[in-house]
Amino acid sequence: MPRLVASAQPPSQSTMLTILWILLSLALPVSGPHLPVSCPQAKECQLALLSNNDVLLECSISKAHWFFFGLDTDDKPISCSVISNMKENPDGSLLIKNPSPFNTGLYKCQDKNGNQVTRYKIDFQDIMRLHVTHIDLSQKPLTNETLNLGHREVLYTQWEPWQRCSTCESLGERKRLGYCYVKEPLEEPVPCGFYLGETKIYYARVKPEMQVETCYETCKGYLTGGDYVIFDNFRLTESKSTWLTCPLASIYRPVHWEANDIALTWQEQISGENLSSFMDPYSGGQQLQIFQPAIYRCFVEQELIAQFNPIASVDLLEAESQSKGPGQRQPGKADLVLRGLKLVLLMVFLLIVGGFLCKVAFRPVPGKKNQVLLVK
Repeated sequence: MPRLVASAQPPSQSTMLTILWILLSLALPVSGPHLPVSCPQAKECQLALLSNNDVLLECSISKAHWFFFGLDTDDKPISCSVISNMKENPDGSLLIKNPSPFNTGLYKCQDKNGNQVTRYKIDFQDIMRLHVTHIDLSQKPLTNETLNLGHREVLYTQWEPWQRCSTCESLGERKRLGYCYVKEPLEEPVPCGFYLGETKIYYARVKPEMQVETCYETCKGYLTGGDYVIFDNFRLTESKSTWLTCPLASIYRPVHWEANDIALTWQEQISGENLSSFMDPYSGGQQLQIFQPAIYRCFVEQELIAQFNPIASVDLLEAESQSKGPGQRQPGKADLVLRGLKLVLLMVFLLIVGGFLCKVAFRPVPGKKNQVLLVK
């Protein structure tokens, strides 16, 4: 039975979503939208990943020290603790937030004595050059290309396995990611960023890919199997669009959106059939741009994660009561969370008002000595 984190009439969408995220993080230790990556101890793992999507590099010791060797640093290590988009965690892992292609390089995990534990060689490929195709639209992925660097190199896409179907018991979609690699005869493939990093030559074929196709799976559990579900009502500004973000979703995970119980598909978006919303391909559908009111729901790994109810003119409280009608699973703990949230907001308001009144009431009168007021 999922727990519910709900909002009634927030001061603003961004403020309320911030509060909801705080409650969610305190109530449940979630892994977050980042991709966890592990490498065996005393080994070097070489891989390609996508820029603009968070990644967590794991290390088997706590309080590890991380160092970065970039392509243009002349083999001089930089402590990851001083790099703005990196965070060393107490468990030894390294969180790289919103990585850019400039974060391509070698990452070393060391213990307190300077001994190497593990190392990652990562090529963060530019997500802004992502090539998206849909098999059911007869669209083809990028073809191989031969380079002219003197070693009979072939530039190609190395594909990851297909992700899980985005939904079950109905037609869904699944995606797979592909990364740019270079292969020489009798040599191991190398991510394009490492092979071409020093050549300074531009190749239009150097880009990652995302391929989508229709799929069908039977359900293996409840669609609302998540521990917490966010319900958020807010006003949609007229004649403007807004972005919805699905918690815990990422380009590395299956994401499914619905508007008024109707699936939003990549096939309709790519073909131009659906102009009422837009799934951001650079986040793999984690973000959805909407232009009109509807009840939007997002699923991650086939589990309901969040429901958004942007409305234009009706009263928010009335809309909330309608959304809690028959057929909605509303656990009792949800009301406790909502009441607690309202109580916290009320207490903050009372403290602010009380502080202001005290400042006015007990302000000393000019020209007179300060007096102490005792209240029995």
